[in-house]
Parts: sequence; C-alpha cells; structure tokens
Amino acid sequence: MKCSVLFIEILIFGINFSSGEYVYNVNYVDVPVDHFSFTNNATFKLRYLINSSYWNNDGPIFFYTGNEGDINTFAQNSGFIWEIAPSFKALIVFCEHRYYGTSLPFGDKSFSDPIYVGYLHSAQALADFVYVIDHIQTLNGNGEDDSKNPVIAFGGSYGGMLSSWLRMKYPSSVLGAVASSAPILQFETPCDVFSSIVTSVFRTSSETNDCADVIKKSWSALRNVTGSAEGRQWLTKTWKLCDTLKDNDVEVLFNWLQDVYGNLAIVNYPYPTSFLSTLPANPVKAFCSKLPVTTHKPKPLIEELGRALNIYTNYTKQTKCVNITKSSWGGIDDFAWNFQACTEMIMPMCSTKRDMFEEQAWNYTKFSQDCYEVWKVHIARPNLAIREYGGKHLAAASNIIFTNGLMDPWSGGGVLQNVSRSVYAIVMPDTAHHLDLRGYNIADPPSVLNARYHIQVVIRKWIRTYYREYLNMYYH
Repeated sequence: MKCSVLFIEILIFGINFSSGEYVYNVNYVDVPVDHFSFTNNATFKLRYLINSSYWNNDGPIFFYTGNEGDINTFAQNSGFIWEIAPSFKALIVFCEHRYYGTSLPFGDKSFSDPIYVGYLHSAQALADFVYVIDHIQTLNGNGEDDSKNPVIAFGGSYGGMLSSWLRMKYPSSVLGAVASSAPILQFETPCDVFSSIVTSVFRTSSETNDCADVIKKSWSALRNVTGSAEGRQWLTKTWKLCDTLKDNDVEVLFNWLQDVYGNLAIVNYPYPTSFLSTLPANPVKAFCSKLPVTTHKPKPLIEELGRALNIYTNYTKQTKCVNITKSSWGGIDDFAWNFQACTEMIMPMCSTKRDMFEEQAWNYTKFSQDCYEVWKVHIARPNLAIREYGGKHLAAASNIIFTNGLMDPWSGGGVLQNVSRSVYAIVMPDTAHHLDLRGYNIADPPSVLNARYHIQVVIRKWIRTYYREYLNMYYH
C-alpha cells in the first residue's frame, strides 16, 4: 500500500523525489524543415517533453519555448512553471528548438554545410512551436478555434525572446507570454551595456577590494606573460590548462575569460546551482573573495586570479585540467548559437575604458569576416531581427510579461517599463538572469517572490477572460 501511495504522489507532483528531478514523457512530432516553402516537403522529428499530471483537460497549456540547448536542461531549471501548474490545472510542455538537443533536421549532417544549417532560424523555430501547439490541441480533440485550450508561453533568455515573439507573431495560437530576462532590445542597445553591467556586478560584490579593478589590471599582466613561449608555458602549468598554450591560443584564452566573467554575473544566484557550471551561492562574491591581490606584479597577480577562477572551473575539485577550447556555457550549445549570432541574432558588443575588460570597439567588418570563415555565409541583413520582430516598437503587442533582474548583464537589452495596459515590465533590482523562472528557494529575495506572485495574477486574469469570452465558461 505504501508503494502505491508513493507512486501516486510522484505522479501528482511531477517530480522524482529520489533524484529531485522533474519527470515527463518524451515525444516527437514530424515538422516541416521549411515552413515557408511550397516546394520543400521534407520533415524532421522535433522533440518535446510533456507532463499531464496536473491537467484536467480543460486547463491551460503551459508551453516553454526551447532555448539554445538540450530541452532537458531547461525543463530541470524552470521550476516556477512546475510549481504553479497544479493551481492552474495546466498541461506542461517543453518544446525543443530545432538544431539543438536531438532535434536535428539532417542528423549528423545538420552543421556540415550551409545548405543544411540554413534552416536554423528563429522564425522557423516559432513556426515549429505553433505546429506542436496545434498537434497537442488536436490530440486533445480541440481542432476548432472556439474550443482550444488557452496556451501560455514561457521562456527565459533567448527562450524568453521567443515566447514574446510567439505571442506577437501568432496571437491566435498563444494567449499570453511570460518572457523572463529576454533581451529583445539588445540589437539596438549601446554596445557597452553588457560589459558595463558585468563590471558593476563584480564591483558591488567585492567586500575587501575592488574586484573589477583587479580584473582590469590583470589583462595587461596576462598580455605580458603570454607574450613569450616561456610565459605561456608557465601559465599552462600554473592554471593547469589541458593543452599547452601557444601563441595563436592567446586570444582564445582571452575570449574564454570574458565568457567566464559574463557567465558568473549571469548565474549570480543566491544559492548553489549547476546550470552553466557547478557553483556556490553568490558566485561572484565567492570569486572576488579569492582575489585579495596584495601585489600588481604580473605573475603573482595571475596566480591569485587562477585560484579565483577555480570557483567557476573546479568548484567540485574534480576537474583535472582546464579546457579553454571547451564551451564555458555548460548545458548551452554555443556552436549552434554561433550560427544564429552570425546570421540573425547580431547583438553588437564592446567594452570601454570604464569597464573591467580590455577596451574593445565593436567591429562589424571583422565580426562578419570571422562568421564567414566559420560558416561560409555572408551576413545579408545585420538588422534582420529588428525588421522581423519590430525591435522597440511594441505598441501593437499584447498579453506579455517581461521580467528582468537588474544585476543580469542582459537586462540592458530588456523591456524595463510597462509598454501598455497589457504588456507589463516587472523589474527586480537585486537578481540575476531569469531567477524568477527557477523553482522556489528559501534564499530567493523578496523581489523575486513578488514577481512570481504578480505573474500568476496576470496569467489568471488572461485565462479567466479567455474562458468567459471564448468558451462561455467560468475559470477559477
């Protein structure tokens, strides 16, 4: 009897208590490779995850628009959706983005040639999502518009951009959207905003020193040491790099460091996590505490910086060496994302002398050349995303909630003010990247708890209006 009761509890709450992971069924649906062609009838299998434990057939569909990575990663790191689904009697769906995870249109050949990878585009992904939504509605016997379950789209970061665009482009398929840390304005935001916010996070996280200032000084120290074969050999040994640092690896190292600092700020959560890397609570503060710096001489400074970097690279003390050629993004697929960043998601980035990074201007010509060397594709329209989705012109949008933590480097490209009576902006001054979309933790600041409360209030308002006006039903 006890085993039966335990099984029922697991089914009801949608979580495997032995592992602490959310559970779901894995399904696939055939979707067109090209939704916008009348001559290409090719299809591929798109993966989606589904959990109906809380659903009563009449409830809404909570639909997560997949990001740049394996969909399981986002299903396990979006606890807020799982926590509110029971009170809404919602069906939970996490849909994978094409070209990520197992949803590869051409299998192993998907990235081998521009003729294959050219279908990696946000507009195609949005059409995939609509296709899956229609598929699920049909399975539930709701093929007609006047009987469909209301769909609320959720997404964080790029996924949040997609959820907001899904509502804008396909309002008949999606009733409303929650877009957490969605930098939809990043395309036309000053290029130094991201670096400036990262610098601010490191500066305010320092208790005994100006951590950002120490990092600023470290770039010249690193240039000094890596300028010789002997110095590169010393750095390889000191930082326990997996491969001996060569002259043409120096820029790779510098780019890797920039990513690590940015990622530390992005996942600067108030409790331990393993989203991008296994990290302690408040990882930027932990990093800065390891960087006291009593000297500005190059080698001692670099030694102390290496110890601080262990917070990101080897917090578990299980890593034997540091691989700077491996993505620092953890569960995020930076290879496929690079194609999108080179073709449609072109977000100008730079840093100034006021930032903790090396001063670097935005160089579109070099960016375009670098992209062509990797993908053999020329950038035809650098402002494609703005033309496709409207950029900052959101007056015609409706039923969208934008949430942003001001300690998130991507918040500089976020919607930080209400646009209209139905497009809301919720700002959390003391939080990092889409913390509100994660599950409850006792360390969550009041601003996050308040944001989650207001999100639920607005969603319930949307759904009540939908049931009353379209289905002539009362929803409570």
